[in-house]
Amino acid sequence: MGTIGWWKLFGAAFAGILFFHGFCASENAPNYTFMHNATSAPPISYYDYIIVGGGTAGCPLAATLSQNYSVLLLERGGSPYGNPNISNLAAFGAALSDLSPTSPSQRFISEDGVINARARVLGGGSCLNAGFYSRAAPHYVREVGWDGRLANESYEWVERVVAFEPPVKQWQSAVRDGLLEAGVVPFNGFTYDHMYGTKVGGTIFDQDGLRHTAADLLQYANPNGLTVLLHAPVHKILFRIKGKPRPVARGVVFRDASGVKHRAYLKSGPKNEIIISSGALGSPQLLMLSGIGPADQLKAHNINIVLDQPLVGQGMSDNPMNSIFIPSPAPVEVSLIQVVGITQFGSYIEAASGANFAGGSPRDYGMFSPKIGQLSTVPPKERTPEALAKAVELEANLDEAAFKGGFILEKIMGPLSTGHLEILTRNPNDNPSVTFNYFKEPLDLQRCVQGISTIEKIIESKAFSKFRYDYLTIPALLNMTASSPINLLPKHANASTSLEQYCKDTVMTIWHYHGGCQVGKVVDHDYKVLGVDALRVIDGSTFIYSPGTNPQATVMMLGRYMGVRILSERL
Repeated sequence: MGTIGWWKLFGAAFAGILFFHGFCASENAPNYTFMHNATSAPPISYYDYIIVGGGTAGCPLAATLSQNYSVLLLERGGSPYGNPNISNLAAFGAALSDLSPTSPSQRFISEDGVINARARVLGGGSCLNAGFYSRAAPHYVREVGWDGRLANESYEWVERVVAFEPPVKQWQSAVRDGLLEAGVVPFNGFTYDHMYGTKVGGTIFDQDGLRHTAADLLQYANPNGLTVLLHAPVHKILFRIKGKPRPVARGVVFRDASGVKHRAYLKSGPKNEIIISSGALGSPQLLMLSGIGPADQLKAHNINIVLDQPLVGQGMSDNPMNSIFIPSPAPVEVSLIQVVGITQFGSYIEAASGANFAGGSPRDYGMFSPKIGQLSTVPPKERTPEALAKAVELEANLDEAAFKGGFILEKIMGPLSTGHLEILTRNPNDNPSVTFNYFKEPLDLQRCVQGISTIEKIIESKAFSKFRYDYLTIPALLNMTASSPINLLPKHANASTSLEQYCKDTVMTIWHYHGGCQVGKVVDHDYKVLGVDALRVIDGSTFIYSPGTNPQATVMMLGRYMGVRILSERL
C-alpha cells in the first residue's frame, strides 16, 4: 500500500488521543461502612472537618484527618466500585466516552476548542486516567516549600495501596530502547522517582489489569471518624461575617440526588475547617459560587460578595500533548503509559499501543479515540459533535490494519502559558468557561517542537525498526496524524514541514490541567484561603506548574501530606 493509501486509511484513526491517569481496585465494593448516598443524610449535621470533593486529593486527606477527628467527605459523583469501565485496563476510555448524566466523566470544551474531561466519581481523575504513577522532581518539592521527608513518607503511604510495577512488553521495550538511542539517557530502570533520562514508571493497574484509585486509600480511614456522602454536590460555602474581623467559613449547603437541600456545619472549635478539594475546575468555581472571586463576575450572577478576590480562576494551565501514530507491521501489546523519557529541554516522551483497550472494542483507539472526544486531526475550533460523530463513523469503516500500532506522544513541562476560568451559571453541576491559551508562550512551542523531533528519532531508531513500515517516511507519518478524511476546514499543507504548525494543529489534552487557586495568590503556603478564616484549598488547583511527568502521584501525596500537617498543628 502506498503512502497516500496509508494516509487515507489512518486519517480517521487520528481523530483522537487522551490521558488522565488511574482506575479502581476491584469491581466489588470494599466494605466501606461509612459510605452512603446523600439521600440518607440528615437535614443538618455537624463535623470537625468538611471536605468538598472526594477525588485524588480529597480521599487521602479525609482518610488521614479521620484518625483523630470527625470528617464529612462530600462527593458529587458516585462510587467507582462495580463499574468495569473504571476497574479494567481493557476497558480504558469507555468511561471517558460515556456522556450520560451518571457518567464518572463530565466532558467540557475549553474556549481554545480542545475537548477535555473532568471527574465526577469518588476517586476523581484516578478513576479515569491512563494509570501512570511517577513522583515530582526533588527540586519541585523544594521550590513549593514541602518538607522532603514528610513528602517521601506520604508518597510511600500512597504507594503501599495503589502503585505497581508494570509488565514491559515488546512495544514499550522498543520505545524505551529508542529513547536511549535518541539520546534520552541514562536508563534509570524501574523507579517512581523523577530523574533525567529514560525510565519505567509505576502504574495504578495491578498485575491482573485492575485499577487502584484514590478511593482505595479510604481503607486507611477510621470508620468511626469518617462519613462519605455520594451524589452530594455542594452549592455554596456558608460564612459568618457579622462581628468578625474577616469572614469565617462555618458550613456548606449541598443537595442530594432528589434535589433535597442539606446543611453541614463545623462543630465549635477554633481549628475546625472546611477544605475544598474539588479540582482545578471545581475549586475556583465553588469559591466564586460562595462569594469569593472577582467582584464583577460575582455581581453579574447576583452572588453576594464575601471577598473581592480577582485572582480566583486565574493562572489556569493545561499541559499540551501532541503525538505521532505509527502503524506497525508486527503485532503489538495493549499498553498504556509505562515508559517515559524525561528530557533536559522540558518535554516528556511517553507511549501507548494496541487496539482493543477502549470499551472492550477491537476497533477503537482507546485513549486516542474520537469516542472520548479527542480529534487531533481536526483543528481545535472545529472539534464539533458532528465532527466527532463523523470520525467515529469513519473509524468503524477502517481496515483492520489501521488498528495495529501505537502512539508516541510528548507532553511539555510547566506549561508557561496560562489562561483563566469564569462561571457561567450558579449551578455547581454546570461546567465553567475555561481558557488555557495553549502555546501562547514561545518556550512552550519550542519544547513541543523538540519533543516531536525526539519522537522522530525514536521512530527512526534501530530498536524501533520492527514496528514501522520502511516506506512510511517521517513526513508521511506526520501527515497521517495531522490530516483527516473529515474535510471540515482548510488543512495547513505545511504541517509536516513546520513542526511549529504541527504542534498547534494537533494539540490535545493529557488532562493535567491545574491552577485557579494558586499558592501565593489565592491560598498561602499552608493552603489557607487568603482573606478568610477556617477555609483551605488542597488539590491541583493550587499548582503553578504540573508536578513530574504525570501529576496523580503528587496530588495523592499532597492529600496525605496536608492531612498529617493539619493533625500536627492541633497537637
